[in-house]
Amino acid sequence: MIHPLPPSALKGEGMTSQRARDRLIAKLKEEGIRDQRVLDVMRNLPRHHFIDQALHSRAYENTALPIGHGQTISQPWVVARMTEALLEPFDLKSGRPQKVLEIGTGSGYQAVVLAQLVPQLYTVERIEELLRQARRRFRQLGLENIRSRHDDGKLGWPVEAPFDAIILTAAGDAIPSQILDQLAPDGVLVAPVGSPSSQTLIRMRGDGKGDFMQEELAAVSFVPLLGGIG
Repeated sequence: MIHPLPPSALKGEGMTSQRARDRLIAKLKEEGIRDQRVLDVMRNLPRHHFIDQALHSRAYENTALPIGHGQTISQPWVVARMTEALLEPFDLKSGRPQKVLEIGTGSGYQAVVLAQLVPQLYTVERIEELLRQARRRFRQLGLENIRSRHDDGKLGWPVEAPFDAIILTAAGDAIPSQILDQLAPDGVLVAPVGSPSSQTLIRMRGDGKGDFMQEELAAVSFVPLLGGIG
């Protein structure tokens, strides 16, 4: 099920923007994205709302773009692949994750994609100014199922655990144990792991008994996963 953005969120969207989004979706399909729900959400989502106006002309390129504070809005293919990878195991069980945790809100783009596909999204951001901007976008888009927190992302959101699924949008050498502890026993975690020069997108799937199976999905490039509050 998709929770679409209200019509008011897309007010003023022109045909030029829609054509650019359609071209982006065609590119994502060419590069292997198959989940139609993910493609539909990203087709309808105005990515230019999540970046500085000076970069609006590049909003629908399949590339990462700067958002300030040394952070980026992820490449659309990466957002689509991570979302697809997170949902896929639940599809096999004829369900969907009810409660999802995102580490690294950034611009809010990945959060808004997920919030249209899951009932409850929790997102943590260490840089207060980025979180303030993301919250404004959540309100403008009329999304009421996102809860956000300004905190050290490496700590997760323990009082709301366990989570059916967890997604990290920054890369560390390993998944912090405090985050993994907040994943439900049969949950799914999707994250980039590795050094700045060599990172791999992985998916961890719980067996319900405390063990996790790890899969390597793709080579990626993310900003580093940092601790503390910025």
